[in-house]
This record gives sequence, structure tokens and C-alpha cells, in this order.
Amino acid sequence: MNAHEAALARALRKDPPRSGPHRLWKRVSRAVGDVLPKGLYARSLIIIIAPVVLLQSVIAYTFMERHWQLVTKRLSAAVTADVAALIDIYESYPQDKDAEILSRIAGERLNLDLDILKGAKLPAPGPRPFFSILDEALSDEIKRQIRRPFWIDTVGRSNLIEIRVAIPDGVMRITARRSQAYASNSHIFLVWMIGSSLVLLGVAILFLRNQIKPILRLAAVAEGFGKGREIEFRPRGAREVRQAGHAFIEMKRRIERAMEQRTTMLNGVSHDLRTILTRFRLSLALFEQTSEIEDLSRDVDEMSRMLEGYLAFARGDSAEPATPTDMRALLEDLRTDVERLGAHVSAVDLVGAPEVTVRPGAFRRCLFNLASNAARHGETVAISGRLEARAFYVSIDDDGPGVPAESREEVFKPFVRLDDARQDAGGSGLGLAIARDIARAHGGDIVLHDSPLGGLRATVRVPA
Repeated sequence: MNAHEAALARALRKDPPRSGPHRLWKRVSRAVGDVLPKGLYARSLIIIIAPVVLLQSVIAYTFMERHWQLVTKRLSAAVTADVAALIDIYESYPQDKDAEILSRIAGERLNLDLDILKGAKLPAPGPRPFFSILDEALSDEIKRQIRRPFWIDTVGRSNLIEIRVAIPDGVMRITARRSQAYASNSHIFLVWMIGSSLVLLGVAILFLRNQIKPILRLAAVAEGFGKGREIEFRPRGAREVRQAGHAFIEMKRRIERAMEQRTTMLNGVSHDLRTILTRFRLSLALFEQTSEIEDLSRDVDEMSRMLEGYLAFARGDSAEPATPTDMRALLEDLRTDVERLGAHVSAVDLVGAPEVTVRPGAFRRCLFNLASNAARHGETVAISGRLEARAFYVSIDDDGPGVPAESREEVFKPFVRLDDARQDAGGSGLGLAIARDIARAHGGDIVLHDSPLGGLRATVRVPA
């Protein structure tokens, strides 16, 4: 066995081939998962409703199959026995030719209306009802007890049933109340069962909503905290939900404390480094301004800009609160800043509501980093904003050399410089990294595409 075969054997031992039933079960589970709702509230409702519906279905089927049919069958058997007795009496005592005594006995003792239709024939059989327990039970009993040609009508008149049986000199017609042969009040049990189930489900849904609300509230607060928004939150609900809420609050405090400590440390480092750079500037100012001194001054200025960039990237802007911001005014200010950099802004378009909740200083810096990068590499810049569904988009286009598609994710990494014409020769290599970090801190992102102007399009998306 060579090395390749040995590796294949080890892989098969580690992950043996799946059997047919396992693959089928996995496929069915995936299909059911795609159909089921994704929300916790909807799934919880299914967990509550599905067993109740299944239980009610089993009870209803059992009741229909055993109780309702059994009672109807016994009532039909009793009515059929009365009809058979009347036929036997009529044929055994011919002296009552007009059946007046028999009709009186049937009406007074058996609650049946009896008529003798001499010389008549049975009507043509009508269509059988689609679902009628009475029709089936009564027909079976007549066939079993009377054993003569017959015709019945169980649906013509809602509260009566008509039975016609062939006799030697004609037809005997018997009319009975429907309740004598049919358990007509059995549906009340089903109505009560369904009604009580609906009431119980309504109460369960009401309590379930109250239990789900704290979870949804916790999710909204966690999402808002991830977007830099301060939302008041007090844990409520069941014990486990309150525990999760308190754990989130403690985690939030730890994150804020760590960020505060980091900001304090970076402020101290920034102050010390700025002090040293200020000393350099003062010392260089005391020397005679030669070409060497001017080069050193430019180096010090470049170090100051790089230091500010490094500290801004490390510190971030998380301390700034999120507030509703007028996007139209912000984009107009961005246009002015870009024009100061020497680029021509062809258009500033805004579609949708002008106010979006963002951290205005951080978001302005995000857009400025992208716009300044566009102005550095192109001569014409276009800025547009639009509100779609639950997100706000800002697109910045330029007519520069662009960035190859395979390198567009690389430019967002800190200190990464491209080797082509898009290289950021004058910056610290942190502009795009800071911009994406700000966009993601808002719960959004930045993506790069080809621009209609021929260069690069940077699109910023933030939740609205």
C-alpha cells in the first residue's frame, strides 16, 4: 500500500461513507428546516400548537370512529327493528287492510309515521351522500334485519328521514325523526373540544409573547451596542433570560472599561510623543533654514501625521454617541473637503430620508478617508447616497487607475500598500483600514467595485 492509499484508508476510517437512509434523513431534515420559520417566536408557537393539534386530531378520530359511529349504529338498529316489527305485524294480521290500527300504534308507541302505498314502486336510487354516517349505518341495518328492497332518504329533509320498503301489495313508507336514528348532538363535544383548545392556545400565545419579549429586547440591545448605540436595558422575563441579561450587562461594562483604559493609555502616549515632536520642531526652528533643515522639518511633520493615524486606528471613535445626522449636510461638507484637496466633484446625489442615526464624527472621518483616497488617485469624484430598506448607502466614485478585483480586500489591511498606480505614497497605509473599522463599528461594511467613471467605487453601508 502506497502513501496515497494509506491516506485514503485513514480518511475513510475517520469519516466512513454515509448510508442511503442517513443521506435521505439529512436531505429531509434540510428540506423541513428550509420550510420552518426562522424566528424564535414562530418556532415556539409551532412547538405549542403542533402537539395540541395532533392530540385533538387523535381524539376527534377516536370519537368519530368509536363513539359517534357506535351510537348512530345502535340507534339505526333500533329504528330498523321497529320497522321490521311493523312489516311483520302488517303481513301477519291481514284483517287490518287499511293499516289504520297499525299506523296509530306506530305513531303513539314508536313515534313513526306509517303509510301503505298500494300498487306503488320504489323510487330510483339517488346519489349517496359524500359523508353520512347515518346513511351507511341505516342501510346496513335494513339489509341485515329486513332483507327486502328498500329506499331511504336521509338528506332530503334535515330533521326527518324517510324509509320505503317493498311489500307484496305495494310500498310501506315510514317517516321518523332524525334524532331517533342519529346521534345528532355528538358534534357538541367536538365544538367544546375545539373551543377550549382555541382558548388554551390563546392564553399560551399571550404568555409566550411575554416570555419572548425580553429575549427580543436583549437581542436588540446587543445589536445596538455593536453599532455603538447606547440603549437603556433592564433584564426581565424568566430566570434564565435575566441571567443572560445580567451577563450581557457585565460583559458590556468590561468592554467599556477596557476601551476606556485603552483610550486613557493612548492619550498619555499621544501626549508624550507629541511633546517630543514639538521639541524637535522648536529645535529645528532655531537652526538656520537650510535644505537639510527643511527636509528634517518635513520628516517631523510626516511623523506627526503618521502618529495621529496610528493613534486614531488604535483608539477608534467608540466614545462618540450615535445621534440622528443630516446626511445631506454631511455630504455637502464632504464635497467641500474634497474640493479643497484639488479634485473636481461632479455631483452629490441623495435619495431617501436625509437623517440616519450614526456617530457623526466617526462617520464623517470614514467618508473623508474614502473621498481623500479617491481625490488622491483621480481628478474627478462623484458622491451619492441612497436609503434602501433598512440600510443607508454612500458611494464614492473616481476616475483613477482603480484596484484589481483580486486585491480589493487586501487594501483594507493595515499598512498594506499596492505596487501599482494606486499605491498610497503619501499616507500611513491606515486610511481604508480605519474607514472599514468605523463602518463595521456601525454594523455595516465597505465594499469596492468598478466605477462608472472608469476608476474605483467605494460603497459604505450602515444600518438606517
